[in-house]
Amino acid sequence: HVQLVESGGGSVQAGGSLRISCAASGLTFSGSGAWMGWFRQRPGKEREGVAAIDSDGCTSVADSVKGRFTISQDNAKNTLYLQMNSLKPEDTAMYYCAADEYGGSWNFVPDFGYWGQGTQVTVS
Repeated sequence: HVQLVESGGGSVQAGGSLRISCAASGLTFSGSGAWMGWFRQRPGKEREGVAAIDSDGCTSVADSVKGRFTISQDNAKNTLYLQMNSLKPEDTAMYYCAADEYGGSWNFVPDFGYWGQGTQVTVS
């Protein structure tokens, strides 16, 4: 049974930083290229890919957050992180952790079969 549990969201002033985490359990990816990723859904907008990391450690990051957000993982702890710096009000969203075991497109929502419940990030 796969479980993804996000934590670390909250409210922060513009220019500040937050690190959100995703504790994963039950994942048994064996194929190369499987993705773990962060998505977000802003009010009135579709869910969008923010950043992802594959099983080889290669990362992809959306242009809107490049240079400000960093995705990383701690395999020993089965935990995925998103370090968010220089936050802007437009980063306000619900942030979701997701897993794609088949190695599709890093930011294509339908490719991701497993999702967490989300953690809210509010930037004012």
